[in-house]
Amino acid sequence: MKNLVPALSRVPSRPNWLLATLLMLSLLMASGLAQAKTAPESFADLAAQLLPSVVNISTTQVIEGRSGMELPKLPPGSPFEDFFKDFFDRNQPQGRSRKATSLGSGFIIRDGNYVVTNNHVIQDADEITVILHDNTRLKAELVGRDPKTDLAVLKVKSKNGKLTAVKFGDSTVARVGDWIMAIGNPFGLGGTVTAGIISARGRDINSGPYDDFIQTDASINRGNSGGPMFNLKGQVIGINTAIFSPSGGSVGIGFAIPSSVAESVISQLIKHGEVKRGWLGVNIQTVTEEIAETLGLKNPAGALVANVITDGPAEKAKVQPGDVILKFNGKKVDKMRSLPRIVADTEVGKSVSIEIWRNNKMISLEAKVEELDDATEVASRTTGDKQKGKESLVKKLGLKLSSITPGLRDKYSLDKDAKGVIVIKVEADGPAAEKGIRPGDVIVEISQQEASGPSDVAEKVAEAEKAGRKSVLLLLEGQSGLRFVAIRIDKS
Repeated sequence: MKNLVPALSRVPSRPNWLLATLLMLSLLMASGLAQAKTAPESFADLAAQLLPSVVNISTTQVIEGRSGMELPKLPPGSPFEDFFKDFFDRNQPQGRSRKATSLGSGFIIRDGNYVVTNNHVIQDADEITVILHDNTRLKAELVGRDPKTDLAVLKVKSKNGKLTAVKFGDSTVARVGDWIMAIGNPFGLGGTVTAGIISARGRDINSGPYDDFIQTDASINRGNSGGPMFNLKGQVIGINTAIFSPSGGSVGIGFAIPSSVAESVISQLIKHGEVKRGWLGVNIQTVTEEIAETLGLKNPAGALVANVITDGPAEKAKVQPGDVILKFNGKKVDKMRSLPRIVADTEVGKSVSIEIWRNNKMISLEAKVEELDDATEVASRTTGDKQKGKESLVKKLGLKLSSITPGLRDKYSLDKDAKGVIVIKVEADGPAAEKGIRPGDVIVEISQQEASGPSDVAEKVAEAEKAGRKSVLLLLEGQSGLRFVAIRIDKS
């Protein structure tokens, strides 16, 4: 007991205080345990409630053409390749059509007449059948689909009355580590329930410009596509869409479209049969740490405008290349890829505020959002040309530059109206080479100023070095179009 005394010897002997302390500690421990106990003892009640609202989807597609045996796989250049091809061409039945079937998942929403699924589940289907939990088969009509977000809405009519629908929840409040439950039709087995947690949010899997997936470790396999992801309140917070799987089966990496993205798309599909998206008319790129430093930004955030489309909303609003869009319609643009989603979700015809960073200060502009047209072409940009035939070696960048001459224009297949400073040599171990700059690239601007000749580039590099900047910002026009590149000029 003497070993315990020193820890309490500086505290007066007060039984009431000690009792209160112990009581407080007990309450804190109980509270901590209550918060930690987030996993339900069973998902059975939740599953029983939601299974009737989840459907299987069967599609049929008539494929015209030949059928029969397939040409065996042979090594490239095999001497038997021509023999087998000729044999199969002569012996295959001609003109025969066949039916191809596929399976997927979906769920019932609204008044029970609409079903949500993935676009890739019903794409090119001639017939779509919705199979309810009790095996009732209903013929489905396509209401609308959106390939960009891989969503589709179907309409069904039940003879037995109103179908059981589910409601959407707010995916924006879902956290990494939250429990979720998925229901679907993996491998055509019918209503299958799996559970897991949210592994990550905001995943970009390069499926489209509006990628913002929820990642889960719940078992999701082929056939789960279009099925719902539920929170523990029984609300749909995601639509299971894709899996990462080298083997074709579940490896604990599945992706779902968040309800925050899906709800607005689904509403438009029901109302219009298509999705009308907002359009700003800019080409953008990521703001790297180097670019942020050259522009005087404290943090690499926002979307850097690389090009402004002629007669587009951005040009009408006086947005310029080199501007960094930090807020659009009151919404913060944390990352470059956030801007397309924010603009797309903005009502067409609405006037919105744009907060941009230009010349080391914030500027507020106003733009009227127009409707996105997939056929819209990006216009090229040109600048003035004052110095011809002059060459310069800018050692800090590792570049040899020249004004555009008729000979260089022909050599590098430049447009007849191309203006700026052309790169004619890149040092292999220089900073420009590290950024992928190649001979034939044209420097349109440097430090957001027009580059009319090699001397303009050299002067801006010298100014940046004198001002203590570590990099300079170039606007380049090359084979891939316009892009900004920040090149380091310090010796470190």
